[in-house]
Amino acid sequence: MQIFTGVVLSYLLGSIPTGYLLGRMLRGIDIRHYGSGNVGATNAFRALGKGPGVVVLIVDILKGVLAVVVLGPLFSLDGIVECVLLGIAVVCGHNWTVFLRFKGGKGIATSLGVLIGLAIKFVTLRPVLLLTLLAWVSTFILSHMVSLSSLVAALALPCLMMLTGQVIEIVALGWIFCVFVFLRHWPNIQRLVRGEESKIHFSSKISSGHPSS
Repeated sequence: MQIFTGVVLSYLLGSIPTGYLLGRMLRGIDIRHYGSGNVGATNAFRALGKGPGVVVLIVDILKGVLAVVVLGPLFSLDGIVECVLLGIAVVCGHNWTVFLRFKGGKGIATSLGVLIGLAIKFVTLRPVLLLTLLAWVSTFILSHMVSLSSLVAALALPCLMMLTGQVIEIVALGWIFCVFVFLRHWPNIQRLVRGEESKIHFSSKISSGHPSS
């Protein structure tokens, strides 16, 4: 019962559509009608501006952290398997939110939050966290593409988990997150293949193309 309750609450936490809510509150708009139509942080940057975009990014990361660090201990779900289940649930909530007819974000920020939460609890994951972030940042510096950076980091995550000898439950989580990212980025992958994916330069106005979040 505790696991069921924790997983449901984790899913509902992830389902909070931060970008959509900020769009309604700050601009009176539905950001699903702008840019890529996504409710994640990158589209929030485009539709709402840098300040609100940063807020969406931070809150979406915190959803993942809180699911592992707060909900877990609250329901005595501190084991690896329980933390993995909470992490999957919160990312599923973000990607397929019940509040927007199961259409949400792409899970990058919330997955990062889960990884941060796990790294807080399990020190062996800290090198994986740092190297995954390095993979994202390095790819973005070279390509200026959020989608490509997310895909590279998503693929690097389970590989790094295996290389650093993580337990099978954590490695499985890494592959699940990787699959989620590739599924949610399928339109971006098609544009990357065609050479049509948009680039983002934060020193200038964000383009009106199709970045990912």
